[in-house]
Amino acid sequence: MDDCIFCQIIEGKLPGTKLYEDDSVVAIKDKNPAAPVHVLIMPREHIPSIKDIQSSHANVLFKMFETANNLAKELGITDRGYRLTINCGPWAGQSVYHLHLHLLGGRAMSWPPG
Repeated sequence: MDDCIFCQIIEGKLPGTKLYEDDSVVAIKDKNPAAPVHVLIMPREHIPSIKDIQSSHANVLFKMFETANNLAKELGITDRGYRLTINCGPWAGQSVYHLHLHLLGGRAMSWPPG
């Protein structure tokens, strides 16, 4: 999608600090982190939100969560814990309509999240 900021980062048209990439997912540092560790993990395929997933997306969804777990270990946040979040729609705080998983850690999290 030409107007999607995440598609442009994935394609290298816009800058982004990539921490991981393969054939199906890309992980970048969040530009405005909400925690000391804040990584966005997204599919290369443009999927607007979690409500748009289909059974054909099963492998990429698994890969997103697998990547989050691997990065949490690599970034040293597995022992104390981390949060994985997917926002869906404006009331949930989704601001970019390209499915992405937030990996947050490096500090204590409160509940409910807000």
